Formats: sequence, C-alpha cells, structure tokens
Amino acid sequence: MRRGIAASALVAALAVSLAACGSSGSGSDSSKADSGPVTITYWDTSNATNEAPNYQELVKKFEAANPNIKVNFVNVPFDQAQNKLQTAMGASGAPDVFRSEVGWTSAFAKGGYLEPLDGTPAAADTSAFQASLIQQAKYDGKLYGVPLVTDTLGLMYNKALFAKAGITAAPKTWDELKADAAQLKDKAGVDGFWMRAADGYYAMPFLYGEGTNMVDAAAKKITISSPEAAKAVETYKSMFTAPGTAKADVTTDSYAHMMDAFNTGKVAAIIQGPWEITNVYKGAAFADKANLGIAPVPAGSTGKAGAPTGGHNVSVYAGADAAHKAAGEKLAAFLTSAESQTFLALKNSTLPTRSDAYTAEVKANPGIAGFQAILPAAQPRPELPEYSSLFGSIGTNLGKIVQGQSSTQAGLDATAVDYAKLLPAFGK
Repeated sequence: MRRGIAASALVAALAVSLAACGSSGSGSDSSKADSGPVTITYWDTSNATNEAPNYQELVKKFEAANPNIKVNFVNVPFDQAQNKLQTAMGASGAPDVFRSEVGWTSAFAKGGYLEPLDGTPAAADTSAFQASLIQQAKYDGKLYGVPLVTDTLGLMYNKALFAKAGITAAPKTWDELKADAAQLKDKAGVDGFWMRAADGYYAMPFLYGEGTNMVDAAAKKITISSPEAAKAVETYKSMFTAPGTAKADVTTDSYAHMMDAFNTGKVAAIIQGPWEITNVYKGAAFADKANLGIAPVPAGSTGKAGAPTGGHNVSVYAGADAAHKAAGEKLAAFLTSAESQTFLALKNSTLPTRSDAYTAEVKANPGIAGFQAILPAAQPRPELPEYSSLFGSIGTNLGKIVQGQSSTQAGLDATAVDYAKLLPAFGK
C-alpha cells in the first residue's frame, strides 16, 4: 500500500546509507529456529482497521503450524513506519521481520540492515513470483525481501454517474478526463474528478505520460526540472482548475476528504490504488460492487501511460541472532505463500505477487480483476536506495505550485536542488 511519503523521508535515506547495522540481537544466539522456543517481533504496516486483523489471523495460523515460534505482532502506522524502522535498526529495538514498502527495501539493504534471503526458506520458490517484483526486491544482486502484495495506480470511477452524464467509456487521456469532468458536473451534478494534491507519488503518471521520471537512475541524471517534467506538472496543475474538477485540497485530512467524496458519490472519479478497494466497497455509492470502474491512468501528450509499481515486501533484520533470523525467514515464507496471499486477497482485496494465488475466487472480485488487468503497464522502480526519499521534496513543492505560491519551473528547480544534495553523484 502506498499513501504518500513523509517529507522527513528526504533526509532519512541519507541516514540509512551512512548508519552502521545495529549489533544487538533479539535473543540468545542459536543456529536453528526449531532448537527451542523463540519469540520474534513482526512489525506490520497495514491499515490497522481493515487489514491488520487479517494479518494477525495469518500469524496465528503460522504459530499453530510452528509451535516453537511465537510472534509478537506490532501494527505500526504506515506513515510513521519508515522513520521508526530506521531509528530502531540504527540503535536497538528493531523487529526481527517486518512488512517493508517496496521503496524502502534497497535503502535499508544499502545501510546493512537487511538479511540477504537468497538460499533461505523465505526465497525457496521465487520462480512463482512476478519477475519484476523479485527484481524490485533486490539490491546489488541480492534478494532482501519477498514480495507480499503489489499495487499500482488506476482511474477509479463511478459507472452510474458516468452513465448519467452520458459517458460510455473511461477517458484515455488527461484532456479526455477534463472534458468528462465538465460533462459530469453539467449532467450529473457532481465534481467529475478529484486529484490528490501535494503528493509526488500521485503525480508520477503525469511524468511517465511525458516520457520522464524524477531522475534517470541509469544515466545518473536529475530530470525533475526538465522541460518534459515541467509539461507534466502543468498538466497535473490543470486537473485542479479545469471545469468540473475539485480544487486542490492541501489540508492534513485531504486524503480522507477525497475518499469520502468518492465513496459517497460526491465525486465521480479519482486516481487511486487497490489498497482502498475494501473501503470503497463500504461506501454508499458502491454497495453494488459492480458500480466501481477501474481503468488505466490516462496517457500524456506522448501517448504513454503508466503508474508506479508499489506494494510491500517481507524483510528480515540483519542484526538479529541466528535463531531469530531463521524464525523470521520461516514467517516470511509463510506470509508470502500462495495460500496466505490468496487469503489476503479475499479478505483485504489486495493484489497477490504470485500467479498461483490468483484463484478463480480471487479473480471474481471486480476490484482485483480490474487492477490485475492494468498491472502490466505499471512502471517498476529503479534500483536506487534514495528513490523513495525523492517523494518528500517533490510533494512539498507540488503543494506550493498548486496553491500559486510558486511557479511550476521554480518549484521543480527547488526540487532539483534538494535532489542534488541527496544524490551528489547525479548531474542535471
């Protein structure tokens, strides 16, 4: 799941890349997890209300199957987890195993905090997983996480409102979406589109649509202030001012406001990920699940369309002793098994990372089926430890841009300055 990166993450990756791995383990050393009872700590970063109870149920099943392993299950709010993990792993109190957002894995691996999982029970059947997700869990050729769930962004829309406005198909370009928004406002009496403001992750489809990214990792070049990026952000900015679109909401509760408006039928379309499917189905507008439409994000002026590949891996702490590492590897294998991923998909409406978890029952969920169809267009993240931290500065400056506090180019130039500090080896 991906709900935005905190601005503090910009400096967090710097600390991660420089810090040394903590030496304190979680218990006395032992070569095997099954040599005696062991208690491991697992940090879960899923939604505490809708998702975490189902992860807890899986952990109980794991304990039943492994009576010599007990799991201390701790739910940590997602927006606090990255900094909490970095602090704990750099000092003491780190969990033995944890649910890590895909963008964090390479940064933590670079810092020496994660145990390589190649050749362990956690990575016994990597061929079952989507190849790009395994690659995304690697750093410097080694595997540091096992893909647990995956996601991307798509256009979620209210089919009934689109039909009321006389719109028969989802828009394929941003210009078509703006035209549809105006028609929805005129014919259906609701805002046609609500765009998440001041969040770089949600702006990524606009960059991809112009054939660019925040950085070119392979060429070691900062591209956020390029003409292509400026064009992308101008289009992004227009999604808050075009007729029928909702004005930019930069309040602390903006995410909740957007979801409430969509779930109650006050807005017809949003850009969102599958982690919200469960909540959407609880909304009055989607009592009939078939009313939820899911389409690829619209394309930019280049004709290209795409959204980031998100999701979560299960990783094991390198500073734990042998017994806790072995137990953590067993838990990672259990949580990412086909049976567990099928269970999570049915309970949480999340997307499995392995093909054998897409059972007929899982694919009967229209939300999962909709996002599964658009996953092939998702853009994997580059193997760059600092990549996740790039979202902090761009989010801050996008907020200034959409509020008229900064011009597009000035905001992107300021972002590029921040990136140069974070990536001193990169040019412009």
